[in-house]
Amino acid sequence: MLTQLAIQDYAIVDHLELDLSGGMTAITGETGAGKSILLGALGLCLGERADAGSVRHGGERTDLSARFDIQHLPGAKAWLEERELHSDECLLRRVISASGRSKAWINGQPATIADLKSLGEQLIQIHGQHAHQALMREETHLSLLDDYAGLNENTAQLGETYRAWKQAQRRLKRLREEGGEIEARRQLLRYQVEELNQLALVEGELQTLEEEQHTLAHAEETLRETQFAADCCAADDGGALSLLHQAHTHLSALPGSDKGTLANTLAMLADARIHIEEAASELNRLAGATELDPERLAWVEERLGDIHRMARKHHVPPEELCALHAELQREVEQLSASDDDLESLSAKLADQREAYRRQAKSLSEARQKAAKRLGKEVQQQLAFLAMGKARFEVEVNLRDSATPEGLDHVQFLISANPGQPARPLTKVASGGELSRISLAIQVVAAAHSTIPSLVFDEVDVGISGATAEIVGQLLRKLGERGQVMTVTHLPQVAAQAHQHLHIEKRAKRDTTQTHMALLDEHGRISELARMLGGVTLSEQTLAHAREMLHASQRLPH
Repeated sequence: MLTQLAIQDYAIVDHLELDLSGGMTAITGETGAGKSILLGALGLCLGERADAGSVRHGGERTDLSARFDIQHLPGAKAWLEERELHSDECLLRRVISASGRSKAWINGQPATIADLKSLGEQLIQIHGQHAHQALMREETHLSLLDDYAGLNENTAQLGETYRAWKQAQRRLKRLREEGGEIEARRQLLRYQVEELNQLALVEGELQTLEEEQHTLAHAEETLRETQFAADCCAADDGGALSLLHQAHTHLSALPGSDKGTLANTLAMLADARIHIEEAASELNRLAGATELDPERLAWVEERLGDIHRMARKHHVPPEELCALHAELQREVEQLSASDDDLESLSAKLADQREAYRRQAKSLSEARQKAAKRLGKEVQQQLAFLAMGKARFEVEVNLRDSATPEGLDHVQFLISANPGQPARPLTKVASGGELSRISLAIQVVAAAHSTIPSLVFDEVDVGISGATAEIVGQLLRKLGERGQVMTVTHLPQVAAQAHQHLHIEKRAKRDTTQTHMALLDEHGRISELARMLGGVTLSEQTLAHAREMLHASQRLPH
């Protein structure tokens, strides 16, 4: 439960620390005194939207904190333990700067606003003064029923199934609409791949063909020139070898040829003969290896022509044809696989549709049972609220189409007078009746809530007299099982509280400040007298207030 609320420089509050306890706490004060400030500060600690207007005039920042005892809140403790924030207490802190920037902490560790909201939902529940207006919107009836029956998690799971189903449905529709384009593309690709398959070009073949074509195209010239060169080297008549032989023979016959300059010259002539012999041998080998093959040349040139034509057709360089072939084959395989995707997606869609139908049916059955219980409990509370002859029903009907919330249309029906058929609440309830019906629903919902801290913000609007006293008794009864804080203008309600928090606005020089304090018995009697009789407190009014407080506290609850 909420044990402490600290406020610094918020709205017209300078500094305030409130220590709170269990049971029912009444929050009262004149209109405009600042009761909304208390709830506003609590709301900001729970993650509500903030702006620079929250900061007290002249202040640099608003600093708010709310401390909760969570010893009996296993859900909140588990939430903190998952984030390694182990404690039997939970401290939510929110700081808002004058520029509008906001920071948050949970147990001293930085947190997001989403974290505050997520954890706050497990710590405290606020019933607003406009709840009866929400009853005028039929879309809220289903969420109220789910809250009462504890079906919110089931509804959330159904919503996820619904969204997955619809997403698969949209994807399947898109694939089917694109089917014609895909088939045309697939046929074109298959034709192109088949052409490249027939070409059967392999990696490196182009370079090999180009080298072979160059060799074959110049074979005749190569043969002629190599043969001529070989003859120049080794012909019997006038060849280089013959001439070298003659030169070597004549020089060798000279006297002293083995000495001096002639010896070196003879050695060089001998070496030259060796080199010329090797060159002649190599030229003869080359000439012998050179073949004139016009048929092979024609085939190679035709093959190269086919390759270049295919490259021009696909607007790529010839050396990139193999890579293009592989890419087109992959695309054909992917498009061919889309048929399988279509089938698998159709099967997946059917599974998701069936999962949605099964979950929605189970949820609908749970809602039908809960609707009967809710109707009976609200009707019992209406009897306490001076509407004993009214008949309240919760009707659950099937919708025409599926929604994320299921197949159910939930509607609250009321028959205010005997003999009249129950009709939609939005069409028959008067303002006063609507306030009491709203209060009855909220009391029932709170009684089934696992959250021990409840806040009621002027939910008793439109109620007075004996009914107001009964409302106070209902709220006190709720407070006995946990913690209830109620903002009220009714003395009959405030008198039932275990504690009474008074809020007043005080003017000091050029500033206005809000003060809040828990009242003792004397203070409570004075405040109840003010609520009963206005500014001037007569002895009769004080006596009435005293009797009202003592009687309320003596009543068995």
